[in-house]
Amino acid sequence: MKMSFKIFTRSILLGMLFLLTFQAMGQTGTVRGNIFDEDTGEPIISCTVQLEGTGIGTTTDIDGFYALANVPIGDYNLVVTYIGYDSLSLPITVKDGKISYKRLTIKEGGITLGEISISGAREESRTEVKVSAVRISTKQIKALPSTGGEPDIAQYLSVIPGVIFSGDQGGQLYIRGGSPIQNKILLDGLTIYKPFHSIGFFSVFETEAIRSVDVYTGGFNAEYGGRISAIVDIKTREGNKKRLGGAVSASPFMGKVLLEGPIKKLREDSGSSTSFLLTAKHSYLNETSPIFYDYAIQDSSSSLPFNFTDIYGKMSFVFGGGSKLNLFGFGFNDKVVYDNLATLDWTTNGGGANFKLVPPNSNLIIDGILGGSKYDITLDEEIDKPRRSSITSYTAAFNFTYFGKNNEVKYGFNFTGLNTDFEFTNLFNQEFRQESFVAEAAFYMKYKHIFGKLIFEPSVRFMYYITEPNDPEIEPRLGLKYNASDKFRIKLAGGMYSQNLLTSVNERDIVNLFVGFLSGPDEKFNKPNSEEQVDHRLQKAIHAVGGIEVDLTQKLQMNLEGYYKDFTQLININRNKLNLTDPDYVTETGEAYGVDLSLTYNTRKVYLYGTYSLGYVRRDDGEQVYPTIFDRRHNVNMLATYNFGNDNQWEASTRWNMGSGFPFTQTQGFYGWELFKDGVSTDFFNNNPDLGIIYSDTRNGGRLPYFHRLDISLKHTYEFSKFTKLETIVSVTNAYNRQNIFFVDRITANRVNQLPILPSLALNFKF
Repeated sequence: MKMSFKIFTRSILLGMLFLLTFQAMGQTGTVRGNIFDEDTGEPIISCTVQLEGTGIGTTTDIDGFYALANVPIGDYNLVVTYIGYDSLSLPITVKDGKISYKRLTIKEGGITLGEISISGAREESRTEVKVSAVRISTKQIKALPSTGGEPDIAQYLSVIPGVIFSGDQGGQLYIRGGSPIQNKILLDGLTIYKPFHSIGFFSVFETEAIRSVDVYTGGFNAEYGGRISAIVDIKTREGNKKRLGGAVSASPFMGKVLLEGPIKKLREDSGSSTSFLLTAKHSYLNETSPIFYDYAIQDSSSSLPFNFTDIYGKMSFVFGGGSKLNLFGFGFNDKVVYDNLATLDWTTNGGGANFKLVPPNSNLIIDGILGGSKYDITLDEEIDKPRRSSITSYTAAFNFTYFGKNNEVKYGFNFTGLNTDFEFTNLFNQEFRQESFVAEAAFYMKYKHIFGKLIFEPSVRFMYYITEPNDPEIEPRLGLKYNASDKFRIKLAGGMYSQNLLTSVNERDIVNLFVGFLSGPDEKFNKPNSEEQVDHRLQKAIHAVGGIEVDLTQKLQMNLEGYYKDFTQLININRNKLNLTDPDYVTETGEAYGVDLSLTYNTRKVYLYGTYSLGYVRRDDGEQVYPTIFDRRHNVNMLATYNFGNDNQWEASTRWNMGSGFPFTQTQGFYGWELFKDGVSTDFFNNNPDLGIIYSDTRNGGRLPYFHRLDISLKHTYEFSKFTKLETIVSVTNAYNRQNIFFVDRITANRVNQLPILPSLALNFKF
């Protein structure tokens, strides 16, 4: 099996390289380079680069890099266009077998070259498969009405169709039927195991430091692995390469600072530079809430009990020809203190190095990452034993990309090592403990070819898990897009996916601030509600996605997708374990399917974004098929942003969200739960036992009321100079003070709501 696997892998790779080599024969050359912002040296993403009058063109990647390979020799005009920037045109000569590198800068403005001016995102949609893929910019995040006037990716993710957010406090993010552990969150290539703070409005990521966010809600290609539902890939930018600058902001929720600048200023002739970026934010909501939001405090605490601190730093070395090296590190901390009840504390620390190598005489581009992180969490409760969890991960990954004229080959490998230490005691005093080191290795290949109107992108990923040492997991995947016309595109994607990592959070939890991690089980266990052992010890899923993209007008686009996810095996901790002989793990199967619709209208002054999602998420535990607690049938988001005034110094934004109620298991009755703490001497006649709950036989048979909320904000910008300005942001979260239910305490019958109306004033000074 191992020998045939190696032969199969090598045959596919050699076949791809043969096709590219064959196509490269003839009198051709290559044009490549980078596009940067003239003022800051920041790369321009999705910038359109074309050879005028030839139909040969591309868009820049997140590093502003472009490559036009196998171009017939001759003289051309290279045209660069990007919305909001002055266009650029310059003559170039393509020589036989030569690579010409063109480093270009463009300046903010509004001048365009007539019909050549095309939206980079629209051009990218014609040349990339991009099924179930959304790219989010910092500008889009900041346009959303933000809680406390502090824009954050956590708030924007819930606007994306197919994404469900379960609550403001300890809420979790569910993407097209996948639970949080089934979604991989990446920061500069490293996995972040706890990306969102206990108050769910905020993530550990600093918005001002983000360059791009790519969200893959399903059907993603073989470049990504280790998760069975979705990927969120966040990349930060380099610091300013030309001048020292930064930002300071304050609101009732938090204070933030960002400092950036050159260590070695950008050289215009070579493009080389060394720069730094440092960000820090600290929440003091636990101190300000008694003053500003005392009405929002619903329990015995004297304040909203949330407190966090996030620090991120980066040093960037950019070399001539497009090569670069980044060194980065981070530290995130979150603490929640419920008076006389519980204290939760978690930290994440880590760092690494990522690089991009662009050889001057080859079309092969190399990039990679080396790094690691550690996540620790503890929960101390007054009435239960402490819970704790720790996970330390090590990552090494290398990728190789070869550009052809109408095709591209990308392949690579990565290694991940995980140390897990988990301790948990359930309600029946059964202790669960796991200490282990596991590893997983992967090799993938992706091939993209444009056949006229058809974009064909097959890929395959080979996963090797130490818990499944006999055979590697072979995960074929496929993406297709057909440009039926200039304004209408059809797309399909699908594949097989697997993962080893588990979490302590159960999909039945309404709220659970304690998020621990475990590696896949070592021992054998059974299929759902069966005595038959499982065939493997992994979680697995199969995805199928289909949809259309329509440019209804030059400014209005529609995207419609239908999806199906078959979760062929899901694994959870057996938290209802009564005896030592009971299994530590239980399994389920499941499925998620639905339809997502989005409409986007974009002009210089107006941005409108509307989405509707119809989704079904079910699980089968062998006893019954039931909807999950995050099975929100209908979900609607409407976002509007309007810029007005002289030089558009005013910006008004509003967002309305409506969702059908979450399922829950109804209560049939109560009983006295006597635990016989004194053994046979327990006085059960005069004792006052705890109150036990008799649940309905139908799991999640009830539905909570509909959720809806309106958020609004108004921002005014005072410009003192080209680089110095002050932003004042007035925002109101839950503007009409909707009492959205969070959960009901079954014992006391007390209703706990999501957070009420939260007005705020934030100041952001940039220099």
